[in-house]
Amino acid sequence: MIHWQEIGEEKSAHWHSEKGLPPPKRVQVIDDRMPADTAYRLACEGTALLWRGDFQNARQLLQAMARRADKKKPEKPKQPSVSHAEVFHRHRLAQSQRARVLEKLLIPFNADHSIPLRRAPDAHTACLETYGPCTEPYIASLRELQGLIGAHEWRKKGIEIPALGITIHPHYGVFAPIRNEYVQLIVQVSPPELLATQSTAFDIGTGTGVLAAALALRGVRHIIATDQDPRALTCARDNLTRLNLLSQVELMQADLFPPGQAALIVCNPPWIPARPSSPLEHAIFDPESRMLHGFLHGLSAHLLPDGEGWLILSDFAEHLGLRTREELLAAIDAAGLRVLDRTDTKPCHPRVSDTNDPLHKARAAELTSLWRLATQ
Repeated sequence: MIHWQEIGEEKSAHWHSEKGLPPPKRVQVIDDRMPADTAYRLACEGTALLWRGDFQNARQLLQAMARRADKKKPEKPKQPSVSHAEVFHRHRLAQSQRARVLEKLLIPFNADHSIPLRRAPDAHTACLETYGPCTEPYIASLRELQGLIGAHEWRKKGIEIPALGITIHPHYGVFAPIRNEYVQLIVQVSPPELLATQSTAFDIGTGTGVLAAALALRGVRHIIATDQDPRALTCARDNLTRLNLLSQVELMQADLFPPGQAALIVCNPPWIPARPSSPLEHAIFDPESRMLHGFLHGLSAHLLPDGEGWLILSDFAEHLGLRTREELLAAIDAAGLRVLDRTDTKPCHPRVSDTNDPLHKARAAELTSLWRLATQ
């Protein structure tokens, strides 16, 4: 519950945060008269701002607060060159602090997910898809609502996957395959000959189901796709149903591997060994490379003789100084595996060419690779 005072009375409501943030302890009710400078200062000091004015004015206030958060700071005296890892950690800290401030602008919701503010949008479907049915009024951040609405529109429109000639519809909280160069790798590399007779493949951490769909479209007759997130499994089922591929793919909730063995096991784990700050970031950040090491160390036990494991991994962490190529090769060797081959591709997303990105040098050097692995 979130608690606040309004017109001399104690008020409370349910609190929603997809990031799992606790309800703020200090809440001030504000409306259209609140200056952006004051709102930004209060948010920086840790005070949450519960909006009671016009919804579109709340959007403008949030934009004004974002401009203040992004305002270019005076250049500091030149320091000795810092490592890519230090640049990465500073960038992550700055992004986290920015998010913490902007998430302080809150809006009320009715039990039916309607917003009791002037000129508020109809966000019922977007909220229902994420929060599910609700029986009580609640409070959430305007920034989170914007994410919900954006995700809802993305889910409706879908993301084209040119390598497969299909469209994938991501759900809120499930990583969207906007960087689909790794799908191209699945299309390019020849599957192991064993799949001709032993027809089962595993897709570990399926997410939207895009790699399971890629394998099915390549003719793999039986795929077991796993994920530990129920939201991801629901999303994958939706996509595979749309593509008429559910008869080839069995979905299973599991932490990494399903029971049994397969001729081909595919995994595209998070590529940065760092702590995620939201549920969505679990697809990018893998603390201490837990999923990567779990996949490598479990692979031998789940591969059929002469089967292959396909590890799809960006080397971005290597360019950031967060993991070395030697450490990766040592982990492969320690898992009793050998490298049969490696196919590389350059990412083509817009940030690669953004020279204003603090991590531009690392992004420009990045390669995504498909490592073909077999037991020693």
